[in-house]
Amino acid sequence: MTAVRFEHSVDFPGLLADLGVSVLISTYQAGRVLVIGTDQGKLHIAFHAFDQPMGMAASPRQLAVVGRRQVWILRADKSLAPRLDPPGRHDGAYFVRSSVYTGTIAGHEAAWSGNELWVVNTLFSCLATLSPDFHFVPRWRPPFITGLAAEDRCHLNGMAVENGRPRYVTALGQTDTAQGWRPDKARSGCLLEVPGGQVIATGLCMPHSPRVYDGRLWICNSGHGNLDLVDRQSGTLHTVAQVPGYTRGLAFHGRFAFVGLSRIRETNVFGGLPIAERRGELLCGLGVVDVRSGRTAATFVLHSGVEEIFDVQVVPVRCLALSGPDPEADQTHVVWSVPPEVPPTG
Repeated sequence: MTAVRFEHSVDFPGLLADLGVSVLISTYQAGRVLVIGTDQGKLHIAFHAFDQPMGMAASPRQLAVVGRRQVWILRADKSLAPRLDPPGRHDGAYFVRSSVYTGTIAGHEAAWSGNELWVVNTLFSCLATLSPDFHFVPRWRPPFITGLAAEDRCHLNGMAVENGRPRYVTALGQTDTAQGWRPDKARSGCLLEVPGGQVIATGLCMPHSPRVYDGRLWICNSGHGNLDLVDRQSGTLHTVAQVPGYTRGLAFHGRFAFVGLSRIRETNVFGGLPIAERRGELLCGLGVVDVRSGRTAATFVLHSGVEEIFDVQVVPVRCLALSGPDPEADQTHVVWSVPPEVPPTG
């Protein structure tokens, strides 16, 4: 991995400390999950190797990380965390315990519905769950997708959960042919309701990361670099904040939105987007937006080593430890989680 240089606004550590949270950021481009917390008021940052990590889903019990060919499941353990080196630093931890092989389905976002993980299966244009018996179990697809095929027909990418069930998804086009979303990607993005498939909003510019928070529907209108509110009845968008990056990855805590920022690549995927006109000012990292005012309250910027962010999660833990699938690459100690010994009987 290329050496990572970063900086942050002066108020970023204090904001995290006051909220008592840690932030997880996935970057498939660099093959890492970043964990940012605080220790005695100062930032504590760790990089963990995963194979092209994309969507993440955090809950008090477990964390899922969607990768190139598999989904990793990490179990939470608050009792072990304070005993990790140095003792007393961490007040929460996730440890890799299992993975499910999916194959290269181009899995994007993921979310827990109870103990069941739903994954946006972009290659097959559907929402899917996991099974030990199959690569995936298709559970829902947009009504304009006529069949299951490994063709990335509409670039289904984002998913919002409401009342514990998948409720909204984003796609880059209402197309039913292989890679059909590409030619008009700057204008054909849409937001759909689940399970009925009703189109809530259309004409979006490469939308990602729909979320329902505080009773309102939010979305990243990524090609404009916007964080938007969606009127569920009319489908109109109200821009809460425009930030200096391709917006992708969104999480909330209190009055703050944690928005992933990416620099766009010189490729045909990002060609022709409105945000390209601001290419020189675009950043990679995290913007923390006060949703009451739209003001950016704090920033964390990656200057080298990472160009693109995919997902952002916020967990209510001051300093989070994570033990991933490759502790050697992370240059961290191997952590063993073992139950108490049970004396033999008989």
